[in-house]
Parts: sequence; C-alpha cells; structure tokens
Amino acid sequence: MKKEFGIFYGIGVGPGDPELMTVKAAKILGELDIVFSAASTKNDYSVAYEIAKTYIPPAAEVIPLPFKMTTHQATRQQARRENAETVLRVLNQGKNAAFLTLGDPLTYSTFSYLAKTLIALEPDITIKTIPGITSYQAAASRLMIPLVEGEESLLVLSGTQGGEALRKAVGKADNIVMLKTYKNFDHILATLEELNLVDHTIGISQCGLAGEEIITDIRRYKDHHPPYFTLLLIKSEGRRLNDICHNIVNPSLKVNCAKTSFTFGD
Repeated sequence: MKKEFGIFYGIGVGPGDPELMTVKAAKILGELDIVFSAASTKNDYSVAYEIAKTYIPPAAEVIPLPFKMTTHQATRQQARRENAETVLRVLNQGKNAAFLTLGDPLTYSTFSYLAKTLIALEPDITIKTIPGITSYQAAASRLMIPLVEGEESLLVLSGTQGGEALRKAVGKADNIVMLKTYKNFDHILATLEELNLVDHTIGISQCGLAGEEIITDIRRYKDHHPPYFTLLLIKSEGRRLNDICHNIVNPSLKVNCAKTSFTFGD
C-alpha cells in the first residue's frame, strides 16, 4: 500500500505588508497545524512569520528552521538536508505543513532549495507553491513606476557577486532590478558610477516593512551599507532619476525630489 504523506506548501508572504498576502495564502495557513519558517542559527526570529502571523491559527505549531548564512557550499547543503529531514518527519505523519518565504517562493528563495532536497529524500511527496508579491513589484507600485512598458525588457539580478553581473547585463535589458545588494553595495555603487547609471537608479529599503525608505541618491551610502533589505531599480536607457521623480503620482507619498529619501503616509 502506498504511503500517504502530508502536503508541503511553499507560501509567499509578500514583501512586508500583511495585507499584501494573497487570499489563498491566508486560507491555507488557516487550515494548517504545522508552519515552518526560515531563521538564523543565532535566533528564531523570522520576518516572514511576523508578516504572516495574523493568518496562522493560535493552535498551530510554528517551527523555525535554522539556515546558516555562509558561502561554504557543503555547510549550506548540510543545513538544507537537516531541515528537509525535519519537514519530512512531519509529512510522514500525514500532516500538511507550510514553509513561509518572503516575496515569492520561487524567486531567490530558500524554499526552492528546501523543496529540491525534500524531493531527493522522498520523491513521492506532494509539494505545492502559493505565489507571493515580490519586493520589486511592491516597490514599483509604491512609486507608480512601471517595471516595463510596451516592448521593453526586464532583467532581475542578484547582487551577491557585486557589480559584475550588472556590468554584463547593461545594454541587454531596458530595465534592471537588483536584489540582495546589502553585502556588496559599495562595489555595486562603484559599477553604477563607472557605467554612468547612478542618475538612472533608485534604491528602496525595507519595502512594506517598518523603516521603509526610498533613496533617490544612492551615493549617500557610499561609505556605509544601506539597510539589509535594499533593492535597486535601474533604468538603463533614456529615463533619468529626475524623470522618475516627476512621474510619481501616488498621493500617499510625501515626496520632495530634491531630498534623498521619501517617507510614506498611512
């Protein structure tokens, strides 16, 4: 007789505002007994859980899965395997469970690695993903800046390797989103200066979270790192930063384009 496993859900909780979670994500969370969230090896704090906790039943068990922040591949693979085994023990009991992830579960997410490891351990389990709004979609919405128009192209890059990926991408896309900029922001900024793209770039920190900030002059972080959750929207051709500022029409923004940051109304 074939073993009946529980279903494992990867749930995107969006960029930060709990009201941006999807109806489907909230519905599924309300039906689960077990919820997993990614956490540091130093503590159990999870941004994704803080966003989603309103929709999680009080009786549900929330289990943090520690993922070590390291570039050492063997260490990362070991953590993924250990966490996948923890999830599998729950699924083996026939219980449905979910893993919470910021933004979308299949866009630069820990979930995708966890899911691959689970399938390698037990190919017969069922995994379903619930998409979420990404940080750059939310940032574009906040600013009323189209990510792409007409026949334009959009390229999403990781900043974990600094500005090298950006240098290779310029000229190949009309619009560029660069995520994960925190660690190598100085190198990314230097590359943007080299490519004369600083005035075509706007930075967004903590989008949808407390301390949200829109940075019109990214050079203000030349000598120190921006907040951890910082992304860049880059218009590689044509429209400059001033054009972007003048096109902001969102009435909830308190905007002064001569300043280096914006604050948001309620």
